[in-house]
Amino acid sequence: MTELEKGPRGLRRGRGARERILSASQQLFRDQGINCTGMDQLCAVAEVSKRTLYQHFPGKDELIAEHLRRFDPDILPEVFDRADLTPRERLLAAFDIHPPLCPFIAAAVEIHDPGHPARVYARDYKKALAARLTETAREAGATNPEQLGEQLALLLDGASARSRVLNTSTFSTAAAMAAVLIDNAIPTAAVPPGADRHLSAGTGPRAGCGGELSRR
Repeated sequence: MTELEKGPRGLRRGRGARERILSASQQLFRDQGINCTGMDQLCAVAEVSKRTLYQHFPGKDELIAEHLRRFDPDILPEVFDRADLTPRERLLAAFDIHPPLCPFIAAAVEIHDPGHPARVYARDYKKALAARLTETAREAGATNPEQLGEQLALLLDGASARSRVLNTSTFSTAAAMAAVLIDNAIPTAAVPPGADRHLSAGTGPRAGCGGELSRR
């Protein structure tokens, strides 16, 4: 049975307080930023008392870190685990995920302390994403998979940041650039028979950001 929590307005809620707190943080951090979100506002949106919030999270730092951990724990499985796509197609499919702003970049911009748990997790996530791109590039037959993986990771981050600044998606341009990088990195002999070397982006899922990949 789900434990009932009593919110600040005296409402009995059947949904767990921890989940409500994390859902509220996801919404508020995305819409107004981490630094502009206070604990009082989080309590109000999640409909929990401040005591309940601190029972689940000792402080805001721990809440931010958990918010990031839940965002994409398996590193884009909807792209990299697709057996119906060739490795090259999976590399391009990564550009079909259009977050309004990568939450890991957002956290790194707002939190200045490089030792902050959220900054550490964001750094680890970005390294893990580059590693998955590198692994897929190796499967695709790239002559220098480490270099290609890092180039594609940089393109993804740049497209996310530029899309936020311009308030318009730049991922189609980034995908076209990625296709050139991929084709230059993969010898013709490594391309499976019948594969289209000039396949454009559009092979992957279009999700929403934050579990939410839209989500990343």
